[in-house]
Amino acid sequence: MPRNDRLLLPIGCVMAVYKFTGTEIVPLNCATFAELKIEERGNLQRLLRDQIQIISPDTLVISEEFGDWDDSRRRIDLLGIDRDAKLVVIELKRTEDGGHMDLQAIRYAAMVSTITFADSVRIFDEYLKQRGDKRDASQTILDFLDWIEPMEDFANDVRIVLASAEFGKEITTAVLWLLDKGVDIRCVRIKPYGTKEEILLDVQQIIPLPEAGEYQIRVREKKQLERITRTTLRDNTKYQVTVSGQLYEDLPKRRAVLQIVKSIVDAGISPETLQNDITWQYLYFKASGQLSGEKIEAAILAEGRTESKRYFTSESELVFYSGATYAISNQWGPRTLEAIEKMIVRCPSIPIVCEPMS
Repeated sequence: MPRNDRLLLPIGCVMAVYKFTGTEIVPLNCATFAELKIEERGNLQRLLRDQIQIISPDTLVISEEFGDWDDSRRRIDLLGIDRDAKLVVIELKRTEDGGHMDLQAIRYAAMVSTITFADSVRIFDEYLKQRGDKRDASQTILDFLDWIEPMEDFANDVRIVLASAEFGKEITTAVLWLLDKGVDIRCVRIKPYGTKEEILLDVQQIIPLPEAGEYQIRVREKKQLERITRTTLRDNTKYQVTVSGQLYEDLPKRRAVLQIVKSIVDAGISPETLQNDITWQYLYFKASGQLSGEKIEAAILAEGRTESKRYFTSESELVFYSGATYAISNQWGPRTLEAIEKMIVRCPSIPIVCEPMS
């Protein structure tokens, strides 16, 4: 089959825009903004500020080159508000990798996160005056948000829009991680094609993909809920243990277990006896001789246990019985209280009471 060179992708293009003529499909020339003499601020930013819906739908631009802070070198390309009353930080780059725009945008988002409605009116009013626009800043914002008067939930979050000819792997990796952590950030690719005489722009939101946006939001919300649930369900209850009238207060569960084990062993009951009652979990690590904390840690690692930190190994925490050293486990789950009850029953000779502190 003869090769049709007209259907080969232009050099440097991973994807291409094609021209359909009716007789053939011709790939358009893939270019860069630098080759086409398109400046970042003088051309791209100047045009996008008035047609911001191209990269950020439902957004009102309230400032350009915004830098209302001490370091005047740091300026947000475009600052806007969306229909949900969130601030929108928009960073533009004409480069082929996006540079460090993700780090810049995060810094800017933090800087503007405290802006109030009154601040936004002042910022927008200055912007309108610079452009010779006679609109009332406050009323324009209210009309855009469909509000009658300012509301408390103004600017309760900040969105980030990164627009560039291409994005390097470092940026896309960082953006995906930020999305997973709940940051509202997106990448919009603006790819030029053609020649100086006729320039076409291929504009696509590539992260998150629009068609997967709702699904990704649901996944992100689920992960956030799971993180909150894990934190909420973590048992931080403190206990007090009384042994023969001696009170030990403010003990986490695992330290309550340690104190009870030490007291029972001191009363003459072996750790092996206690282990026989607690069949669902290892109670200790055992080594011959009276070892120091450093040596018992080395013995734990030498036996192939992945982490010595899973045991109480400081000098005051070790248990000694019949010529051996025992490092008690500090890994205790939902059956901890059951284990404590079994150990107390095993040692009726000394009164032991364990109860949660209010």
